[in-house]
Amino acid sequence: MDVLNFISPLFLALAVGGTFVGIVFGSIPGLTATMAVAVCLPITYSLGLENGLALLLGLYVGGISGGLVPAILLGIPGTPSSITTCFDGHPMAQKGEGEKALRIGVIASFVGGIISLAILFFFAPILAEFAIKFSYVEKFLIIVFALTVMAALSSDLLMGIFSGVLGIFVALIGTYDISDGGNGEYRLIPPGMDYWLDSGFSLLPVLIGLFGLAAVLEQAEQGVPRGQSASDIKIGRESTFSLGLFRTQIGNLVRSSCIGTFVGILPGVGGSAASILSYTAAKTSSSTPQRFGKGEPSGIVASEAGNNGLTGGALVPLLSLGIPGDSTTAILVGAFTLQGLQVGPLFIGNNPEVWSGMIIAMIVANLAMLVMMFFAIRLFARVVTVPKQILFPIILMMCVIGSYTINYGIMFDVWTLLIFGVFGWLAVKLRLEVAPFIIGFILGPSAEVYFVKSLESFGDMTIFFTKSWIAIILWLMIVGSLTVSVMISRNKDGKDG
Repeated sequence: MDVLNFISPLFLALAVGGTFVGIVFGSIPGLTATMAVAVCLPITYSLGLENGLALLLGLYVGGISGGLVPAILLGIPGTPSSITTCFDGHPMAQKGEGEKALRIGVIASFVGGIISLAILFFFAPILAEFAIKFSYVEKFLIIVFALTVMAALSSDLLMGIFSGVLGIFVALIGTYDISDGGNGEYRLIPPGMDYWLDSGFSLLPVLIGLFGLAAVLEQAEQGVPRGQSASDIKIGRESTFSLGLFRTQIGNLVRSSCIGTFVGILPGVGGSAASILSYTAAKTSSSTPQRFGKGEPSGIVASEAGNNGLTGGALVPLLSLGIPGDSTTAILVGAFTLQGLQVGPLFIGNNPEVWSGMIIAMIVANLAMLVMMFFAIRLFARVVTVPKQILFPIILMMCVIGSYTINYGIMFDVWTLLIFGVFGWLAVKLRLEVAPFIIGFILGPSAEVYFVKSLESFGDMTIFFTKSWIAIILWLMIVGSLTVSVMISRNKDGKDG
């Protein structure tokens, strides 16, 4: 394979440009990497798969990294994955060491991203090769396990399960295709909606609504507060940063990066869990845990290495099993759908150029993030002063245009955007879990097909328990994830009581 076939100036420009835009999104409180990828997803249709993925992966890396800017300077996490960065980053900024804290976070982010990328490169093909041997039974149980893991790690077990099942229910609206073992009849379609819902809700408008429009509505509900003024930003007059600081942080960097990558491999967990677990591990293993929360650099290192470790980890289950690792990689499924490709165990072997392109795009994005944020950190710090009343109309316009054009001008896709945008906004109030819902929506049709094909092939429900040793292990993992979740929930209720 000739790598130079797709590594063109456009490919590199899109990876770098996507990283820049992602950093801007991440630097503005209320905007996230997921939102950036969702809003820009329709653009990739005309770019081709490799160039489109370069843009989206740049947005992903930049969006996760950019969240450290407001977390440190304002004490407001730019993204959910930057929550623990506030704990020690903002105290450092208040002491006049804002630039030092930012540079520490940038380097930790880079190391976390590269380590997770290395794990992705070596582990995903091995897992995919193993998964090729799965029958319909094992594929169905893998999806069940993914949904139970998401539910188990949700803030509320029952609500997480309900959200995942609701996503599957919504995904089943439409025609039961004969090619999938169905009879071609309509199902779950309200009267008078046969024409519009013949094929169910289109995936891309659903994604843009849940992660683009819903975020705008949520921020608008809060009154769209004024942008931060320059006086709110405390960078510090001089940087006392030195690379020598990382001599004592190697263990922290590697441990936090690996924790973040492992969390990313678990479907639907998210960057906030990665940063919290990494931060907790760093504090527990430190000889001076009392310094954490008061401006300890180790806390920033752990948080940023952990949440950036998520970027490579979340791609492992997506590319090897076809199961998104988080909400952002769920949107990447839309990019593959636009180009007529399906992710799963055969993807890496059948599409070596796309696989190589993704790895190279991630490397370029991480390098671009390091250079831009390390040497121009004061400029990115000013991004937090941009008024949201200017940004939100632009984002809203991009959501509507993207939804309308994604399927060549279908107005119902704009209504789909509105429906699921309002749903995503209400979901927070109803304590629904959006990540299990959207991954259930994506995996629901596949789960149905695998279930039906299994019964057609073997004709007995007991096959799900006796097909192979892999099926037995998967059932043990399913029961184990739910058991651990129940135990955690009881301990939490006991402490609250």
